[in-house]
Amino acid sequence: MADKDKVRVKLEFEDGGLASVLFGAQNSNLELLSRHSGVRIESRGNSIMLIAENEELIDPVAKSFTQLYSLLKSGKEVFPQDVEAAYRILCRDPSADLIKIFRDELFAVSPKKTLTPRTLTQRAYFSAIRENDMVFSVGPAGTGKTYIAVAMAVYALQRKEVKKIILTRPAVEAGEKLGFLPGDLVDKVNPYMRPLYDALYDMLDFNRVQEMIEENIIEIAPLAFMRGRTLSNAFVILDEAQNTTREQMKMFITRLGFGSRAVITGDITQIDLPGNEPSGLVDACNILRDVYGVSFIHFEDTDVIRHPLVARIVKAYDSYECRSK
Repeated sequence: MADKDKVRVKLEFEDGGLASVLFGAQNSNLELLSRHSGVRIESRGNSIMLIAENEELIDPVAKSFTQLYSLLKSGKEVFPQDVEAAYRILCRDPSADLIKIFRDELFAVSPKKTLTPRTLTQRAYFSAIRENDMVFSVGPAGTGKTYIAVAMAVYALQRKEVKKIILTRPAVEAGEKLGFLPGDLVDKVNPYMRPLYDALYDMLDFNRVQEMIEENIIEIAPLAFMRGRTLSNAFVILDEAQNTTREQMKMFITRLGFGSRAVITGDITQIDLPGNEPSGLVDACNILRDVYGVSFIHFEDTDVIRHPLVARIVKAYDSYECRSK
């Protein structure tokens, strides 16, 4: 298509200093979104021109810059990873309000712990959990999927929005490997629940966690223990959901009772199911994406908040796997 036939949208920003921050060092943010969107972005002074073959390509880019500029005007800090996350969010949900997503600066989970969302996707995750009864959180390790879910569960319990917390994971190794561990089934499965315990101990005193477990206010159990139950007035977290079968996923998400919320977390690049069995998480993402009350948050390698090397490692593996296909 000739340049003269392409759609052009001009955006002007009145504050030159904020426009410079929005565009990024040496227009790095403009180049970033141009690469991701296929929209040509030309800058001149405080304005940018968006050029593409159709309005559908331009719309999320224009909304990203417009809303991020409003955030900068309100005094919020915007980082390069937020620019990319804003574009991803607006591609998935054109009606998304970034200012609403940015509303939580500090989040008092408990007397022991206060959290600050560190990426735009994390902020969207907080908002999604607040506003939906079921949230799927999909993405690589180190993005805070499980930790934030546990934090929100503790927060809901402290505010008496729910009566108990239920934390569960599929025990993929539940055959030969578990058989070599000492103790009964709960003892055998406990090592696989360690990330959930670690998150709880980081937010509540050790003795308080133990008391709540003994009083059945907090329940940590393998997924198989959920069968046949109705989980009412509870905040339920299914971790490592990529290792559920289709049947297990359907069983779990249909356990939800009145007054309950569910968060399902997983990394679809780390499926350990035997015999190439289809993942229940992948299945649910395809089947439930248009169901009202169900929200999906997708984390990327740019959202990894562990050691900076982890993000680079995740990206390298993703690139290698794409080349190998």
